[in-house]
Amino acid sequence: MHNDIPQVPLANGTTIPQLGLGVFQVTDPNEVKDAIKWALAAGYRHIDTATYYQNEEAVGEAIKESGISRHDLFVTSKLWNNVRGYEETKQAFQTSLDKLGLDYLNLYLIHWPADGYVESWKALEDLYKDGKIKAIGVSNFEQNHLENLMSQTEIKPMVDQIETHPFFQQKELHAYLEKNGIQHESWSPLGGGRNNALSHPLIKRLAENHDVTPAQIILRWHVQRDEVIIPKSVHQERIEQNRDIFAFGLDEDEMQSIADIDAGKRVGADPQDKEWLAKSTTYGGPKK
Repeated sequence: MHNDIPQVPLANGTTIPQLGLGVFQVTDPNEVKDAIKWALAAGYRHIDTATYYQNEEAVGEAIKESGISRHDLFVTSKLWNNVRGYEETKQAFQTSLDKLGLDYLNLYLIHWPADGYVESWKALEDLYKDGKIKAIGVSNFEQNHLENLMSQTEIKPMVDQIETHPFFQQKELHAYLEKNGIQHESWSPLGGGRNNALSHPLIKRLAENHDVTPAQIILRWHVQRDEVIIPKSVHQERIEQNRDIFAFGLDEDEMQSIADIDAGKRVGADPQDKEWLAKSTTYGGPKK
């Protein structure tokens, strides 16, 4: 089994690296740049940021300093909830592009299903048609949000980036996304440090059996579910370990044993919480 990072096809024929580096809650520019430098050195080519993370400029500087061809990099950013509307979305996108110092994005997402997302999506559709974005998608959208969006717009989201980890496995939504040709991308794939998935006895036992870390077991589980993952770290060793998950595999029994520990426990906000969504439109960062 080789250790290359697979390229996952999206519905429009483009591809996305199955493993990327997330930079949520990394606001110190030097930490951002170091994390990206280490990730790129380890073979990552996928970086996930957002307006809300307030680090797009540092991400752009790290990309520029890396010397790696833009063609070889996959860069994602996201539209925050305080921006809705067609023209407003186009302006916010251009601001992100300018901060990143790029001519286009590989993927642009609507961060949460706060009211007004349909009009914002229409702006994403036109930016996509104009070649400014290679793929468009959403984040934290559940089935009802996706169905509402798709009933009023032309282009189906190519990605839905949602909270997913062993204690919150999103099985029904995962199946819905698969059925509809929308790529499941996981944020907080290790449980965000609050669910202690890394210290679960099963995860620890599997890690010992495979001579890998608990984090590597969990990330490998995601990969075998055909998810794209964007684990965050600012530690070189962990960034390198998170990269090293493609040279071993879990068998069906091991996959099922992890499926059985699903507890339906979120670490982030609930996309169905209309009160939280409304409140989120009044502030600007950072929160996942």
